[in-house]
Amino acid sequence: MLRIGNASGFYGDRFDAMREMLEGGPLDVLTGDYLAELTMLILGRDRLKDPERGYARTFVRQLEETLVLARERDVKLVTNAGGLNPAGLVEAVRALAERLGVPVRIAQVEGDDLVQRGWGKGVLTANAYLGGAGVTAALRAGADIVVTGRITDAAMVTGAAAAHHGWELGDWDELAGATVAGHVLECGTQATGGNYAFFTDLDSAERPLAARRLGFPLAEIHADGSSVITKHPGTGGAVTTGTVTAQLLYETGPVRYLGPDVTTRLDTVRLSEDGPDRVRVDGVRGEPPPPTLKVGLTALGGHRNEVTFVLTGLDIEEKAAWLKSQVAAELRGREPAELRWTLARTDHRDAAVQEEAAALLRLVVRDADAERVGRAVSGAAIELALGSVPGFHVTAPPGRASPYGVFRSAQVPVEEVPHTVVLPDGTRQSAPLPPVTGEPREVPVAALPAPLPDSPCRRAPLGRVVGARSGDKGGDANVGLWARDDAGWRWLANTLTVERLRQLLPETAELEVVRHVLPNLRALNFTVAGLLGEGVAAQARFDPQAKALGEWLRARELDIPEVLL
Repeated sequence: MLRIGNASGFYGDRFDAMREMLEGGPLDVLTGDYLAELTMLILGRDRLKDPERGYARTFVRQLEETLVLARERDVKLVTNAGGLNPAGLVEAVRALAERLGVPVRIAQVEGDDLVQRGWGKGVLTANAYLGGAGVTAALRAGADIVVTGRITDAAMVTGAAAAHHGWELGDWDELAGATVAGHVLECGTQATGGNYAFFTDLDSAERPLAARRLGFPLAEIHADGSSVITKHPGTGGAVTTGTVTAQLLYETGPVRYLGPDVTTRLDTVRLSEDGPDRVRVDGVRGEPPPPTLKVGLTALGGHRNEVTFVLTGLDIEEKAAWLKSQVAAELRGREPAELRWTLARTDHRDAAVQEEAAALLRLVVRDADAERVGRAVSGAAIELALGSVPGFHVTAPPGRASPYGVFRSAQVPVEEVPHTVVLPDGTRQSAPLPPVTGEPREVPVAALPAPLPDSPCRRAPLGRVVGARSGDKGGDANVGLWARDDAGWRWLANTLTVERLRQLLPETAELEVVRHVLPNLRALNFTVAGLLGEGVAAQARFDPQAKALGEWLRARELDIPEVLL
């Protein structure tokens, strides 16, 4: 059995987590996930300022406090903190180890950086999502620390598990099982109660949720690819089939989950309780991966600015209309390329607190020319202060334009990407390719359970009976929903169609929405194309990563059978 934990879900996650995981109990491998679409843009801008940068420097600071401990406990470290400059991070870690007097064998995985191939004007980063074969080779060669660039989040786990258990490329079911475990671990405390729809269920007198910080998760991965998701004893939060289901639905889509190591059949995943804070994952089936690798491309899209006006009390719609017309008049002849208004009716009738009487009118502008969206916009808005709606004020002083990024993806044949591992002795070797690949095929929609018998219903929020988790993939969003029992699943599966989702979330009415059915998890997963525009870095939407899309959906009301409430 391999015990593998995770100590980072993003660049900026809890600094002490690495120490907590090393001190909290036995581990064989500890991973750290620092990369996301937005992070690649941030690192790309860092590299523009200084070619020696481009990696997650937080990792070095964490290692300064934990390297001795990791080596004393013989815990291998695998991290994608190398970002755009794995070699730079390796040099920084070597220098740290020498200063601390700690012998350490370091390997690096590279070849993902394809920016020199010419992807068009303005592209700042271009990185292929590599699989775990390089990590496997590095660990088999005796590396204590493996630093990678852009590999898939789950590849840190599949690579380590393959090295430990002796799996080969082509052991599809085993790799698929490890992929599922890796997906659960990759976002850290989201597997132990963070961002969990039913978080109040985890709070009790015996285990108050607020008493301790949520523990980071770990997986016990067996030779057949099955695993148990758990956490160190005494840490906060909980591991339940609910918390694991929620994370499995996060940022996934079709039942065939494509990856560079294996195509994982999410419709085969089985979860079961295996004791307190232990969830068994088994039954996972895998298929050959696709013949191409995804390439994430980030670029500077231009400049943006925003002003949020506070509208208080009566006549909110009329106040908004007047302000819009005034701003339009001020900008006439020098309009930005894009100008977007949104009015959030956060105001309450007869409010006893002033903030509860206020609505927010948000203006977002974008243009290639920074001057056109800088003080020219925010200054024009502020100049209306004494000559506009009653109670005029804004949430922040006028600001300058700031650059924004855009994200898109492409595909390249897997054999065209130089997936390379630099072993601890400096030897360079190519990571092996999958023995066979296959174009993904459509999976027949699973049979739905029988509907519930007709019974009295009551108007109530969807979230009273259904959990949800949502997220982003480039400009697309996903929202996964699950029921906690068979009766709830029978109702959910037969009620929440694409048409009903569009009614509940009007923003999706004109977008492509696809529903995916996962009976083993009692879950539906909806993908919404284009909801997030050009991705999180473009900040096109109030919730640019769709993190709260699921909670909005859970707050919408519909007729629910009383037997479920």
